[in-house]
Amino acid sequence: MPHFEIGYQPAHSLAKVTLQPNESVMAESGAMVGMSTNVQMQTQAQGGLMGGLKRMFGGESFFRNTFTAQGAPGEVLLSQSLCGDMVVLQMTPQGYFIQNSAYVASTLDVQVETQSGGFKGFFSGAGVFMLKATSQQPGQVLVGAFGGIQELQCDGNMVIDTGHLVAWDATLQYKVGKSGAGWIASWLSGEGLVCHFEGQGRIWIQSRNTVEYGRTVGGMLPARQA
Repeated sequence: MPHFEIGYQPAHSLAKVTLQPNESVMAESGAMVGMSTNVQMQTQAQGGLMGGLKRMFGGESFFRNTFTAQGAPGEVLLSQSLCGDMVVLQMTPQGYFIQNSAYVASTLDVQVETQSGGFKGFFSGAGVFMLKATSQQPGQVLVGAFGGIQELQCDGNMVIDTGHLVAWDATLQYKVGKSGAGWIASWLSGEGLVCHFEGQGRIWIQSRNTVEYGRTVGGMLPARQA
């Protein structure tokens, strides 16, 4: 199985994937920083045309790249577009739900599918789609965050701001709701929408919210000249 090693944590994480001969790893388009000369890259739309279109409308790239070491061990360096930490999730029988922007890479035995979250996914701030990672064999998924990553254990109930979610065990039930007693109270609080989790499982959160960060930085920029 490919070996993941993450360096420069937590602010500027870089993942080094070591591949044995003929081993492969799949990564999101644009995630590759560098690779050994004997590593071959193949680009394809996972799930065919319709699967690719579904991912594109969910905020992901149309394509994913597969890197394979030819004839000898090789290495692939991977990163994410935003500054932050990365973590490797070991696959479980139930799998994981992943925010569409958090997926970086996975081993080939992992099935990563775009799923519609309906209005629940839309109002969570993740778009109408999210990712579901499953595997019948041992496998790994590399996910990234904006800022640091914290693993939390849900033992019954937990509430998380939707803008800070990275991934969670598929064993957990969840629903998106108001942070306050009503919509006006939620809006005035500045907290927006939250996810209410129920059950037993793990949740990975990011220490920074990309939307709020963008609004803050955008407000500091000078107005564009016409």
